[in-house]
Amino acid sequence: MNARLLLALLLAAPLAAQQPATTLTPREHDLITWRGQIAPIVYKNCTACHHTGGSAPFDLTTYAQAKRWAPQMLDVTQSRYMPPWLPAPGHGNFADNRRMSDAEVAAIKQWVLAGSPEGSGHAPAAPVYSSEWTLGPPDLVLTMSTPLHVPASGQDLYMNVILPTGITQRRWVRAMEIKPGDTNVVHHANLILDRTESLRRQHPATWQQGIPGMDIMVDSGDDFDPDSHFLFWKPDSTALVEPPTMPWRLDPGDDLVLNLHLKPTGKPETVRARIALYFTDKPATQHPMLLQLEDDADLNIPPNDPDFVVQDYLKLPVAVSVLGIYPHAHYLGKRLEGWAELPDGTRRDLILIPSWDIDRQSVYRLAAPLHLPAGTVLHMRYTYDNTAANIHNPNSPPIRVKAGNRSVDEMAHLWLQVLPDPPAEGQPDPRLALERAWMENRLRKSPDDAIALYNMAALETAEGNNTQAKVLYRRLLAQRPDDVRTMTSLAAATAAAGDWQSAQQQLRTAIAQDPTYTDASFDLAALDLQHAETQPNKLAEAEHLLTTITTAHPADAQSQRLLALTYATEGLLAKAVDHLQAWQKLAPMDPEPHRALAQVYAQMGQQPDAIREQKAAVALDPATGQQAASDWSDLGVMEAELGNRTAAKLDFQRALQLDPTLEAARNNLSKL
Repeated sequence: MNARLLLALLLAAPLAAQQPATTLTPREHDLITWRGQIAPIVYKNCTACHHTGGSAPFDLTTYAQAKRWAPQMLDVTQSRYMPPWLPAPGHGNFADNRRMSDAEVAAIKQWVLAGSPEGSGHAPAAPVYSSEWTLGPPDLVLTMSTPLHVPASGQDLYMNVILPTGITQRRWVRAMEIKPGDTNVVHHANLILDRTESLRRQHPATWQQGIPGMDIMVDSGDDFDPDSHFLFWKPDSTALVEPPTMPWRLDPGDDLVLNLHLKPTGKPETVRARIALYFTDKPATQHPMLLQLEDDADLNIPPNDPDFVVQDYLKLPVAVSVLGIYPHAHYLGKRLEGWAELPDGTRRDLILIPSWDIDRQSVYRLAAPLHLPAGTVLHMRYTYDNTAANIHNPNSPPIRVKAGNRSVDEMAHLWLQVLPDPPAEGQPDPRLALERAWMENRLRKSPDDAIALYNMAALETAEGNNTQAKVLYRRLLAQRPDDVRTMTSLAAATAAAGDWQSAQQQLRTAIAQDPTYTDASFDLAALDLQHAETQPNKLAEAEHLLTTITTAHPADAQSQRLLALTYATEGLLAKAVDHLQAWQKLAPMDPEPHRALAQVYAQMGQQPDAIREQKAAVALDPATGQQAASDWSDLGVMEAELGNRTAAKLDFQRALQLDPTLEAARNNLSKL
């Protein structure tokens, strides 16, 4: 169980019409026309936002519309305020680069100064934009249950909206599209995956109304799995399509958390976002992760300082390919730079933003993966301007600014999405080495960093270093003695180290602290059941805990499984069947509930039912090997007990074909 820190563009209002300072004769510009040169430039660079129903405040898909807004087009392209693109050229090679070339900017200038002629000849067809989903009908649409209300004025709002998925089996998401509602209100949005409903549990009474905060912390689940994607929306976004090898995993019980940046518009507004998901039946074969360079602890910017610098570095323990970059600061950010220093001293620029603007921030995906060898050092260097000359400064007069989640605070983050090189056969997952290097880097700067301590403890547990994990969890509890998440994780490490009785007591303490924290209840029930032979009196405790969980969370497949096992251990087979059937409905493609049902039915003497379930298990898991051989051997036993000797013989023979060393099948065939 690992808590990880998981973590847009506005156009200017129409300017007053201006007459060009100078005009040029048609002879000088007889080739620069809307039909000839300008329409292709506008369609390539502008209309993704500037179309009817788009995020921009006016349409540029026709000549008449473009001519109307020509003076503004001249102004914003000459200043390079539009198209919105912050990275400087020559410092990173990005996909979907919206920066106009010098020739395109010059062409627009010449066209406007010549009076914006339409020209003659065939005009290129304007792009067509659907008002609904870009990729067609989605597989699943999630809608906010309660709209958010944005006041007419005041500071920007940062709200987190929890969207339960309601899915009953694992899905792989190949594409996603966010429709945030009124794009005049929503500045940008990020999607965060909460695998344990942790944010909902932290705010049980208010989660449906939205949870304030720019950045939030959620649990990533029992498995230490730093698999990460950039899931975001900004005004020029359409659908986010993942590479075919890298869909992201969505499991039953996962929540999607939509982190919204909302801006008052001068009148009360209502926002109700929707998210469309598109599934694939092909699971991920490559697993990227996110790394973060940051030094928020060093953010202490005095008033009137024009060049306050924050830096960080991270040495890569393994080779990676960089896939995407997300630089982030608030309103005092001025110059944001990231680069890589290779082991031989060669510099590879990752990104340079010479004039930061939070209103135009974005995630930048590389046009091609940038491979970096092990031993490369990643660097970031951010400069902040806390003077009145900074037009974005929210404080007048300037005040001292430190790190924080409010828009008037500051941040210094550089996120990188990387894909580690595949490990050699028998070697550990390189993502764990990357996570360790990242957390050690955080602890180097802030030895009491709670997130880093927790993640390091989870890493130690994942790698079997339970003694060290317990030391780290206890350091955390010294800081936050009432944190049930850390109590529960400490208990898991204690049990893994062999002291399961102490682990039971630690879990009971966590449950007493927060009876709604289901992870502690589940883990205690599992320990009670695991050690039922020596503590049979604890089965009643396990039954009570699991009944409480399944009543509150009937879609929790693993709790249904464990409760069924508890009933079977107690000899209450009919009750066990009820919960095994519930498990089977929640996991229809999983052979395990069918295997368990077959065994329970066999104990109950219901051989036809046992055979039906065992055949279902065989059909769902037809692979070769020991498990498949055992499945066929068990089916043979059930067929023999029903008197079907011919079918039983064939089942035993099939088992031995799959695994000639399976003595149970050989002995049963001999007896038959």
